[in-house]
Amino acid sequence: MATLPPLPMTRPKLMALARQKLPCSPVTIPRSQLIKEKDDIDHYVEVNFKGLSKEEVAAYRNSYKKSVCVDLLRDGHHQAFAELFALAEQWDALREAAGLRSLHWPQKPLEQQPDKLDRLCHHLTRAEAAERKGYFEDVYKNLYALACYFNNSEDKWVRNHFYERCFNVAQLIKIDGGKKEAEAHAHMGLLHEEDGQLLEAAEHYEAFHQLTLGRIWKDETGRFLNLLACEGLLRIYRLLSDKMLENKEYKQAIKILIKACEITKEGSDQNMHGEASYYLGLAYLAAGEYDTALTVLNTYSKISTDQDDDLNMLSSNNSHLFTLCLI
Repeated sequence: MATLPPLPMTRPKLMALARQKLPCSPVTIPRSQLIKEKDDIDHYVEVNFKGLSKEEVAAYRNSYKKSVCVDLLRDGHHQAFAELFALAEQWDALREAAGLRSLHWPQKPLEQQPDKLDRLCHHLTRAEAAERKGYFEDVYKNLYALACYFNNSEDKWVRNHFYERCFNVAQLIKIDGGKKEAEAHAHMGLLHEEDGQLLEAAEHYEAFHQLTLGRIWKDETGRFLNLLACEGLLRIYRLLSDKMLENKEYKQAIKILIKACEITKEGSDQNMHGEASYYLGLAYLAAGEYDTALTVLNTYSKISTDQDDDLNMLSSNNSHLFTLCLI
């Protein structure tokens, strides 16, 4: 999970009261026991706490998730409530459908994870308020914060949900020259790449590359977005070409790797261009076009020498490729 600073939250009254009775029990409680406990609580409250307000009674009766949802509706955050409720339902459905031996099953239900509920409530309400005012950059900022927060192996599907929300909102942002849209394409490309949907990933990375051409935009770590787009395209084009070569679709594999070489040549990273040339040379070799393969592999070898590449695959492990080209 991405580490984000603590939330400067001012919780509504019901939410704050419900929070006081946490942590929730991780054990699944039978319905009959829950009913009995509710009756016991009602009797105890009636006898000992006649002066409690309705909110205080509700906080003791209800789960933290229900208290959060009630506060969202009471404060008019209907869209945030609908999204939070839908995510909680999907959370439970995934656990039930996956079964006891799955990775999802050991996870606690969302209603037993108050920190995640707080984070969702905090950013969803702010996104909804910003959307009402037409401040789509703030909507994007809050949704992206949630995507980062849930960027871990257990909650990846939640991250993907917010990546998709960010992508839709980014189309509405017109004042940044397309930077948010470019970033959103990068996130969607990663999403599809992880799911093995390479063609869909390639479409998003191509859009990412096109939007960043000639731009000096950087990400949070200071890396140029256009360079990241080139890396993503090279990675996807290589995976696509591998499948094509397996199916003996040599012309298609060569075509897509030529495209990779052209794109990486435009960038400032010579090692990346050399890597693309290497893969293209192998594709020509697989297709039996030895003269062309030798020319392209020589290009890679020269780039590797110029860059003092310690991972010179030709000179160390694959020098026999030159021999094959000359046969």
